[in-house]
Amino acid sequence: MPGIDESLLETMRLPGTRGASVVDWISGLALGTVGEAPGGDMEATAAETAELARFAAESSALAPAGGAGTGTDKEQPVQDVIITNTDSYHLLRFVSTDFDSTVFLHLWLDRDEGNLALARIRLADIADRLVLG
Repeated sequence: MPGIDESLLETMRLPGTRGASVVDWISGLALGTVGEAPGGDMEATAAETAELARFAAESSALAPAGGAGTGTDKEQPVQDVIITNTDSYHLLRFVSTDFDSTVFLHLWLDRDEGNLALARIRLADIADRLVLG
């Protein structure tokens, strides 16, 4: 099972990937980064995307129809967040763990060179296999 560095290197093999990171959405800290960052600063990008991830994870409006999780569930109520803009996609994929599950993978994908559907499927697989610790 791959760790953070191996998982990030695997994301870079996806067509159109410009950069990726593993981020703790509570603290906003990047646990690992690879490639470029929008605006050139990986730490700032991690902090900004953590705010978005935190909102999505804690939002009752975005919870499944059955209601938000109890906080003890292994499965996150939100699986991923996709942001599209004129030249790129940003995918935030939540990583389910046996402990607190406050980590997500952020993938920055070029819109012309990348395949959003493929990237989403592959990022989910990478997140499922990611070993933290």
